[in-house]
Amino acid sequence: MTGHIEGRLAFLKTELKITDVQESKWNVFADAVRANAKAMRGMREGMMQARGGALPVRLERIEKAMALCQESLRTIKAAVEPLYASFSDEQKRAADQLMVSPMGLF
Repeated sequence: MTGHIEGRLAFLKTELKITDVQESKWNVFADAVRANAKAMRGMREGMMQARGGALPVRLERIEKAMALCQESLRTIKAAVEPLYASFSDEQKRAADQLMVSPMGLF
């Protein structure tokens, strides 16, 4: 998974043509994406462990997973907003098409 995330970030950075001026904002965003990937990996493992458990336990795991997803989205949104604000119109068009996939973020 880490290789996938790093590859995706490298692709986005190249396609978005991140400038030297935008580099620090990009790094904050990239760190947020990496942290999100790590959190999602942990959440997935927890849900796999609870999959054969009692219904209340499974529901609790799902509830925790949804809360984690919401918090991760907030963190990434906070990192994206200043980065996106620094983009040229061309970069914004590219970001609008590339940065959210049908399977989720990035």
